Amino acid sequence: MASLRLQRVRELLKRQIGEVIRREIPINEAGIITVNDVDVSPDLHAATVFIGIVGTDAQRKKGFNLLHAGRKRIQGMVGQAVVLKYTPHLRFVMDESATRGNRVLDIIEDIEKTFPPHEDSSEDH
Repeated sequence: MASLRLQRVRELLKRQIGEVIRREIPINEAGIITVNDVDVSPDLHAATVFIGIVGTDAQRKKGFNLLHAGRKRIQGMVGQAVVLKYTPHLRFVMDESATRGNRVLDIIEDIEKTFPPHEDSSEDH
Protein backbone atom coordinates (compact mmCIF):
# COMPACT_ATOMS: atom_id res chain seq x y z
CA MET A 1 0.00 0.00 0.00
CA ALA A 2 1.29 3.42 -0.94
CA SER A 3 2.10 5.87 1.79
CA LEU A 4 -0.28 8.72 2.49
CA ARG A 5 2.26 11.19 1.06
CA LEU A 6 2.54 9.20 -2.17
CA GLN A 7 -1.24 9.07 -2.47
CA ARG A 8 -1.45 12.84 -2.03
CA VAL A 9 1.24 13.40 -4.66
CA ARG A 10 -0.60 11.08 -7.07
CA GLU A 11 -3.87 12.97 -6.64
CA LEU A 12 -2.16 16.35 -6.93
CA LEU A 13 -0.38 15.30 -10.13
CA LYS A 14 -3.57 13.78 -11.53
CA ARG A 15 -5.47 17.03 -11.02
CA GLN A 16 -2.70 19.27 -12.33
CA ILE A 17 -1.89 17.15 -15.40
CA GLY A 18 -5.60 17.07 -16.26
CA GLU A 19 -5.79 20.84 -15.94
CA VAL A 20 -2.74 21.40 -18.16
CA ILE A 21 -4.08 19.00 -20.81
CA ARG A 22 -7.47 20.71 -20.73
CA ARG A 23 -5.85 24.11 -21.33
CA GLU A 24 -3.22 23.06 -23.87
CA ILE A 25 -4.82 20.45 -26.15
CA PRO A 26 -7.90 21.48 -28.17
CA ILE A 27 -10.90 19.16 -27.91
CA ASN A 28 -11.84 19.48 -31.59
CA GLU A 29 -8.45 18.00 -32.61
CA ALA A 30 -7.85 15.42 -29.90
CA GLY A 31 -11.23 14.60 -28.40
CA ILE A 32 -11.80 14.75 -24.68
CA ILE A 33 -8.69 13.62 -22.83
CA THR A 34 -9.15 12.45 -19.26
CA VAL A 35 -6.51 11.55 -16.70
CA ASN A 36 -7.83 8.37 -15.10
CA ASP A 37 -4.93 7.69 -12.75
CA VAL A 38 -1.30 8.51 -12.07
CA ASP A 39 1.16 5.95 -10.74
CA VAL A 40 4.24 7.53 -9.16
CA SER A 41 7.51 5.76 -8.38
CA PRO A 42 8.46 5.80 -4.68
CA ASP A 43 11.39 8.17 -5.35
CA LEU A 44 9.06 10.52 -7.33
CA HIS A 45 11.37 10.49 -10.36
CA ALA A 46 8.83 8.89 -12.71
CA ALA A 47 5.08 8.95 -13.16
CA THR A 48 2.89 6.85 -15.43
CA VAL A 49 -0.20 8.78 -16.49
CA PHE A 50 -3.16 6.60 -17.48
CA ILE A 51 -5.32 8.53 -19.94
CA GLY A 52 -8.60 7.97 -21.71
CA ILE A 53 -9.63 9.74 -24.88
CA VAL A 54 -13.27 10.13 -25.91
CA GLY A 55 -13.69 10.81 -29.60
CA THR A 56 -13.23 9.30 -33.03
CA ASP A 57 -10.36 6.92 -33.78
CA ALA A 58 -8.57 9.76 -35.59
CA GLN A 59 -9.01 12.05 -32.57
CA ARG A 60 -7.77 9.34 -30.21
CA LYS A 61 -4.65 8.78 -32.30
CA LYS A 62 -4.01 12.50 -32.70
CA GLY A 63 -4.61 13.13 -29.00
CA PHE A 64 -2.15 10.43 -27.98
CA ASN A 65 0.43 11.78 -30.44
CA LEU A 66 -0.06 15.33 -29.13
CA LEU A 67 0.50 14.11 -25.57
CA HIS A 68 3.74 12.42 -26.56
CA ALA A 69 4.92 15.39 -28.59
CA GLY A 70 4.07 17.83 -25.78
CA ARG A 71 5.30 15.66 -22.90
CA LYS A 72 8.20 17.94 -21.96
CA ARG A 73 6.03 21.06 -22.12
CA ILE A 74 3.29 19.43 -20.02
CA GLN A 75 5.91 18.16 -17.58
CA GLY A 76 7.40 21.66 -17.29
CA MET A 77 4.01 23.27 -16.65
CA VAL A 78 3.19 20.67 -14.02
CA GLY A 79 6.61 21.27 -12.43
CA GLN A 80 5.85 24.99 -12.13
CA ALA A 81 2.45 24.38 -10.54
CA VAL A 82 3.35 21.50 -8.22
CA VAL A 83 6.18 22.14 -5.79
CA LEU A 84 8.20 18.94 -5.42
CA LYS A 85 11.91 18.32 -5.05
CA TYR A 86 11.83 16.53 -8.42
CA THR A 87 9.34 16.89 -11.24
CA PRO A 88 8.52 13.33 -12.24
CA HIS A 89 9.30 12.19 -15.79
CA LEU A 90 5.84 11.68 -17.30
CA ARG A 91 4.94 8.65 -19.40
CA PHE A 92 1.50 8.54 -21.00
CA VAL A 93 -0.33 5.22 -21.36
CA MET A 94 -3.77 4.62 -22.85
CA ASP A 95 -6.20 3.33 -20.24
CA GLU A 96 -8.68 1.12 -22.07
CA SER A 97 -10.62 0.08 -18.95
CA ALA A 98 -13.61 2.35 -19.68
CA THR A 99 -13.80 1.15 -23.27
CA ARG A 100 -13.60 -2.49 -22.16
CA GLY A 101 -16.26 -1.87 -19.52
CA ASN A 102 -18.61 -0.31 -22.06
CA ARG A 103 -18.01 -3.23 -24.42
CA VAL A 104 -18.93 -5.71 -21.66
CA LEU A 105 -22.12 -3.74 -20.93
CA ASP A 106 -23.00 -3.78 -24.64
CA ILE A 107 -22.50 -7.57 -24.76
CA ILE A 108 -24.70 -8.07 -21.70
CA GLU A 109 -27.38 -5.85 -23.24
CA ASP A 110 -27.25 -7.85 -26.50
CA ILE A 111 -27.59 -11.12 -24.57
CA GLU A 112 -30.58 -9.78 -22.65
CA LYS A 113 -32.26 -8.75 -25.93
CA THR A 114 -31.57 -12.15 -27.51
CA PHE A 115 -32.60 -14.18 -24.48
CA PRO A 116 -35.25 -12.22 -22.57
CA PRO A 117 -35.80 -13.44 -19.03
CA HIS A 118 -38.60 -16.00 -19.02
CA GLU A 119 -41.26 -15.89 -16.38
CA ASP A 120 -41.69 -19.05 -14.38
CA SER A 121 -45.40 -19.92 -14.33
CA SER A 122 -44.96 -22.49 -11.55
CA GLU A 123 -44.86 -19.68 -8.97
CA ASP A 124 -48.49 -18.73 -9.70
CA HIS A 125 -50.01 -21.65 -7.76
